[in-house]
Amino acid sequence: MTSQPQQQLPPDDAPAGCPSSFREVPAALSVGIEEEFLLVDPVSRTLRPEGPQVADSAADELGHRVGTELTRYQVEGRTEPHTCLNEAVAELRTVRAGLARAAAERGLRIASSGSPITGPVAPVPLTPGPRYAESMSLFRALDDEQSACACHVHIGVADPREAIEVSNHLRPWLATLTALAANSPYWDGRDTGYASWRTIAWGRWPVAGPPPYFDSPAHFEDLVDELILTRTVLDRGGLYWDVRPSHHLPTVEVRVADAALTPEDTVLLAAVVRALVATALEAIRAGEPAPRPGPEILRAASWRAARDGLAGQALDPITRRLVPAAAQVERMLRALSPALRHSGDLDLVRSQWRRLCTQGSGADRQRAAYRHRSSLHDVVDHVIGATCSSRRAADGFRAGSARAEIRRPG
Repeated sequence: MTSQPQQQLPPDDAPAGCPSSFREVPAALSVGIEEEFLLVDPVSRTLRPEGPQVADSAADELGHRVGTELTRYQVEGRTEPHTCLNEAVAELRTVRAGLARAAAERGLRIASSGSPITGPVAPVPLTPGPRYAESMSLFRALDDEQSACACHVHIGVADPREAIEVSNHLRPWLATLTALAANSPYWDGRDTGYASWRTIAWGRWPVAGPPPYFDSPAHFEDLVDELILTRTVLDRGGLYWDVRPSHHLPTVEVRVADAALTPEDTVLLAAVVRALVATALEAIRAGEPAPRPGPEILRAASWRAARDGLAGQALDPITRRLVPAAAQVERMLRALSPALRHSGDLDLVRSQWRRLCTQGSGADRQRAAYRHRSSLHDVVDHVIGATCSSRRAADGFRAGSARAEIRRPG
């Protein structure tokens, strides 16, 4: 294995060419977060199809902040919109804890991993409902991969035109977010060799991955209408692009990330996504065009980010050159430093990025747990513990050889 050297944090000052102040964007755009979790038997460490029952039980405490997913192996937790990320992470912990209690009542645990570490994976037990039945009829075996879990971040953007333009501006950074959030190295009992196997699984869907560049809101609407008319998607909820204007909220929804191992991982992602959207809005209102890398390059960058995460080389869609993935994250954070300072998130992002440089991504930490005793049971146990235990997550996985490092898979 080849480890990366210790990474340096971005400097206080933004690089040349970055805006030094944000006159057009509110100090703190609203952030809402959706997290998907797997239900696991703590003895066998296998998936259990009791999502509707756990969600119903958790709703007594959490109300509309919990819900079901397409498969009965999963439950979803949601936050209210927040402008303060300290409040957002507190609610993330509350929702995770409430779901964990509801699962424990049935002898189960929740696990925040982008993919099932052990089986059974396919065929999936569908949650009852006409839409899910229609999905299985249309997409067939693709639905067997819906047991993958994601983290979706909604940023408040009320203007539909600006939401489309924000999507255009975010396209070059989507692969970097994939690497930052990678947390799905295992699938159905084996190491896939990827840091984010969920990204690869979702990439098989007909409308997934990096979105097209949209010339206008009319271009977006025409394409969506054609996709629905041709039965390529069921409805607007089936647009699985990595970023999209939400079909039911006044937000831009960034869907590129795996379900995050810890609440701290989630809040780092949310802070970075908010800064990306704020930076895009400032550029849009200044009349600056979005970069326009080709779809082939974006797809290649997404694949490489999914394979290596933070451990290897990233493909920069703008320069079309390979660079260390961690260096690409730092380049992004330097570009976002004015927006992070504007929203008050700069110190939070610096401290959480320092932690990832030491511990590695969620995928790195899962593999570190496996190296302890070469057992996938250890990986499942580590994920269960990290999902709801902030202290354990912050301390990192310490067992056997060493702390987790940013590494290539063995």
